[in-house]
Amino acid sequence: MALVRCPTCSQKFDPSDSPAMPFCSVRCRRIDLGRWMSEDISIPFREVPEDPDCGDEEEA
Repeated sequence: MALVRCPTCSQKFDPSDSPAMPFCSVRCRRIDLGRWMSEDISIPFREVPEDPDCGDEEEA
C-alpha cells in the first residue's frame, strides 16, 4: 500500500480509502476550494504585452 500526502494538511493516507482524492478528506478538499475562491492561491501567469498592431479598432 502506497501512502500519499494530502496537499492541504500534509497527513499521509491511503488513497483507496479517500472519498476526496487527492485530499485525505472532504474537509481538506473544501479548505483547498476556499483558498482558490478567495484567491489565496492561484496559478502563476505572465502578462503578455499588448501588440499595437493587433487592436480591436476597425480598419478603414
